[in-house]
Amino acid sequence: MALDGWKERLLRRYLYWRCRPAKVKRRLSALVKERTAPPVVEAGCLNVAALQVQVQLFRDPLDYVDTMHRLVKEAAAKGAHLVAFPEYNNLALLVMLPGIEQMGEGASGGAMEAEANTNGPAITVTDVVSYIGPVMAPFLDTLYSSLAAAYGLYLMAGSFLLPDKDRVVNRAFLYGPHGQLLGTQDKVHLMPMEAEWGTSAGTRLNLFDTELGKIAAPVCMDATYFETFRILELKGAEIIIIPIANPEPYNHWLALRGIWSRVQECPTYGVKSALVGRLLGFEFTGRAGIFGPAELTLGGSGILDIVTSPKDEGMAFAQIDLTALKELRRDHPWRDSNPQLYRRYFPRVYQSIE
Repeated sequence: MALDGWKERLLRRYLYWRCRPAKVKRRLSALVKERTAPPVVEAGCLNVAALQVQVQLFRDPLDYVDTMHRLVKEAAAKGAHLVAFPEYNNLALLVMLPGIEQMGEGASGGAMEAEANTNGPAITVTDVVSYIGPVMAPFLDTLYSSLAAAYGLYLMAGSFLLPDKDRVVNRAFLYGPHGQLLGTQDKVHLMPMEAEWGTSAGTRLNLFDTELGKIAAPVCMDATYFETFRILELKGAEIIIIPIANPEPYNHWLALRGIWSRVQECPTYGVKSALVGRLLGFEFTGRAGIFGPAELTLGGSGILDIVTSPKDEGMAFAQIDLTALKELRRDHPWRDSNPQLYRRYFPRVYQSIE
């Protein structure tokens, strides 16, 4: 690894000091004036907030704390039971490393790879994440655990690039209303640039049984593939959260390959949170939204709420009805009636893929 000199070790100790959990807790203690709780969930109806976060530079980690708190507070004020943050929700913290901006902006195609010095080895995204990840992990866990507990809601903190032993993964985190970590989900379908970075794909799709309902949180590209939602629906998922960070100009038709189509094929509610803006050589676009089967949405659109702009901060907010979803699943006119066909073909078909 390129970042292994004594200066780098000294810098990491300094970053630990700046991001120490006690500092986060003190800041939140000052920010949270009143500990509010969402309204009681009645008849399976609950309020969901999908955040569209404008990415920005956070050289001071406490500025990041302030912004994340503001977004959760706004969602809680609307009565949210569940709040979802976007993919790469720790990307802006990488700028705590000196020179990281030049590394990102100077890379062709956003590859984020640069020379450590004139004669040194190239520094890759994997190097950077492996170096700063041990600093960010306890900082992020303290922040989002404390926010969930402060407002008594379920919080999908977004996904983070983090080291896991000798790998780097893109991992989403779900917290409960008492601040407990309910579980994580590694992205199972990588974008080409993530594969080039050396990111490792996940191998499991997890389901979290909560008091709100059964929740899953696959990441971004995972929604491109029908199988992701079919597997989770068959496991019992009712709410599937997709945090995204699309590094490309917004295209309405390309966006349809994702969550909107999936919830029509596999009757669930879909929650899409989005990272938008320009940072480190990337331009992220998206439209956060809350989606459901056409039969459960006004005018049969499949959309409960969606942020208008693909580039600006926003929030999609809607009430979802899990009782109505259960009834629709039981009596759905398009319900698949031939599972024997899949039992016959699927194992052999997938095992033949090279």
